[in-house]
Amino acid sequence: MQGSAEQGAGQSYDTGEEDIQLIMSKHLPEWLRAETPTGELLKGVQTEVQASNIQMACLLSRCPNQKECLSRGQAAFILLGITCTRRCAFCAVGTGAPNSGADPDEPVRVAKAVTHLGLEHVVLTSVTRDDLPDQGAGQFTVTVKLIRKWVPTARVEITIPDMQGREDLLAILASSRPDVLGHNLETVRRLQPMIRDRRAGYQRSLEVLRMVKRLDRDILTKSSLLLGLGETREEVSETLHDLHGAGVEALSIGQYLRPKGGRLAVARYVRPEEFKDIGMEALAAGFRYVASGPLVRSSYWTGSAFEKLKDVGR
Repeated sequence: MQGSAEQGAGQSYDTGEEDIQLIMSKHLPEWLRAETPTGELLKGVQTEVQASNIQMACLLSRCPNQKECLSRGQAAFILLGITCTRRCAFCAVGTGAPNSGADPDEPVRVAKAVTHLGLEHVVLTSVTRDDLPDQGAGQFTVTVKLIRKWVPTARVEITIPDMQGREDLLAILASSRPDVLGHNLETVRRLQPMIRDRRAGYQRSLEVLRMVKRLDRDILTKSSLLLGLGETREEVSETLHDLHGAGVEALSIGQYLRPKGGRLAVARYVRPEEFKDIGMEALAAGFRYVASGPLVRSSYWTGSAFEKLKDVGR
């Protein structure tokens, strides 16, 4: 099957809040430096987000590429608050016991913002909510359905926590028929215990992706890897094999950057040429779409790439 490789950048909240000054730092390799995003488009989006009382991952993470994505009609929203019940070493998201349940009005506010902003590709993500009986699956589902109702032409992508590996919750999510369902493996097998919360796991994440494909083969499945955590090239190849074996069709691969206040140091900065080589390896392994580059994040996506995948068919 045909695939496409792209170099680009995006950001999802679950990889940590990368401080914009860090991104711009002269101490970083040249290929990781970026300008502060500005402009009337961003001001308008910020106004809408504040008025709607919602969380947009693009703004909260201060992603240097938010202007590019927003100009394409793409944005990522965070559901269910910004307090995570897990504590992963690569991530700077606040952890603890969330002080509220799922806000029943949040799906309406997000769907209205999608309408007002004229978005064409919407990414919904969340922190992990082990405290909720349904792990937040219902909130995702209601939000997807409202966006579908009010903006039927918009593509909807959801990037989910592991839902404790529960097939019943994954079935709820699949029933909303998102165009893309992503769950991020983050790193290679050996580094999982050091990088992710002890309640997560390499095999569990792979099984989550397998289950989604069993539940609905027409949903495009997606995952993401961060490099520069101490992995070897051989381990990356093994992980690509495992992800493809789990039915994953789309993959984003980017550089780990230590978030402000982060606990985990960068092991190395991977050069753009190596990202390109790994991206080509992933395509050769059978992935249908690969975005591989130093500033790529899991929410990085393009409408044109999605349309190409639809044209190729399954």
